[in-house]
Amino acid sequence: MTKIAVVTGAAGGMGQAICRRMIEEGFSVIGLDMTWPDGTLFDTAVFRAVTGDLSDDRAVAEIFDGIATREGHVDVLVNNAGTCFMSDFPEIPAEEFRRQMAVNFDTCFHCCQAAIPLMLGGEGVRKIINISSNGAYNFDVFDPPHYRASKAAMDTLTKDLARRYATEKIAVNSIAPAMTQTPLFNVLSEETLAKAVAAMPHGTAMQPDQIAAWVAFLAGPGGDVCSGNVIVLNQGRDVR
Repeated sequence: MTKIAVVTGAAGGMGQAICRRMIEEGFSVIGLDMTWPDGTLFDTAVFRAVTGDLSDDRAVAEIFDGIATREGHVDVLVNNAGTCFMSDFPEIPAEEFRRQMAVNFDTCFHCCQAAIPLMLGGEGVRKIINISSNGAYNFDVFDPPHYRASKAAMDTLTKDLARRYATEKIAVNSIAPAMTQTPLFNVLSEETLAKAVAAMPHGTAMQPDQIAAWVAFLAGPGGDVCSGNVIVLNQGRDVR
């Protein structure tokens, strides 16, 4: 049976790296995003791009109904969709707060709701891998509070679902990277970006392919025995 991986936020820098690595690992990948760049990202024999607003629970339900009809099951869900709005407390507009939570947490919640029924009773250990952030735990860096809160909420969901579905053989983990070079760098001022990168022990930001390698590990046999964890990737910047 073909292994099916669903990756949200698949059109972005991190998302493309994750999709590429999952294809290399033998998965047929369904990428979900609101918009897509021109051209074909991957071989259409092993990749299908689906467009939709994942913060809308009705849109998510429709997308996963289509996956149920076409593929019949999901082996791995990677909740990678996310953004970072940079207004600082207390001058955070209410709409920006709502949108931050919607993109970073609501999408994860709705996709888990829709994917888990397609995982139950499947072969082997199925996986949910949530892309969180080191910013939820390191309060010495620039991340604004609504961004931190959205990622912390994701990690609480990770732990709840890990315990809830342990006997159903669904492993749920979060990966919490520190500074990783993606298009989200564009939301930072040059000064803030330089300071943040300088704080990394290796003197450089991490790369999307490095995060994708951890996703692939958790999606593979080694990840079968790992569940309920938040795996922090930060070059040892803040060991707690």
